[in-house]
Amino acid sequence: MLKELIDQFYIENQKNRDQTKFYITDAGKCPRSVFFKFKNAPREPIDARLMRIFERGENMHRSIFNILYRLRLGVVTEIPIPSQEIVSGRADAILCLPTGQAGIVENYVLDIKSINSMIFRKMTEPKEDNVFQIQLYLHFFNIKKGILLYIDKDLQEMKEFFIDYDEELCKSLLAKFDTLKDQVDGDILPARLEDYPKNWQCNYCAFKDVCKAVNPDKMSWEDFKKKMESAE
Repeated sequence: MLKELIDQFYIENQKNRDQTKFYITDAGKCPRSVFFKFKNAPREPIDARLMRIFERGENMHRSIFNILYRLRLGVVTEIPIPSQEIVSGRADAILCLPTGQAGIVENYVLDIKSINSMIFRKMTEPKEDNVFQIQLYLHFFNIKKGILLYIDKDLQEMKEFFIDYDEELCKSLLAKFDTLKDQVDGDILPARLEDYPKNWQCNYCAFKDVCKAVNPDKMSWEDFKKKMESAE
């Protein structure tokens, strides 16, 4: 009984906020799934177990923030990027770290990721979508170096990867946002991913049922809605 009550609490308190801008965490995500979020397409609700996992990750972030403050690294945490027309985001932290030269420090953007042990043990390089995200933080904060800090949720081990700002990569990521904005504004549903359904994102996508039900190519949003209505 208690388990059901706790699960119900999580389910009743989940919120699907209207999306009006791209989040930096959308970088590298399937364009069709991001489009569906903007249009509030039917989605699978997040189950209570996943919500508890997300909550645990947030608690781990706060623990790291507390340690960073105590280390006196000139840290500021949870900083929104400067206001942008189509992109919003909030970096975990900006740190001042010593360079090894007396009295000289450098700024770093810190992005913290908590992951399960199986993925953590195999990790020899940062995940591509995480690199995309921290690159955009570097771009908007005009900082040249970043750190991706991965934490094993089960064993609490850590790995860090240092990232240098890549201007060309950021231009490419922002151009993709511009293209997707045109599709959102023009009511043009993007095509499925080329490697659908083998892409790892497809397995965890909240929109996989509606994506599967319609044409794999680009189509108008109105045609999509008519097709979904006829299928009901």
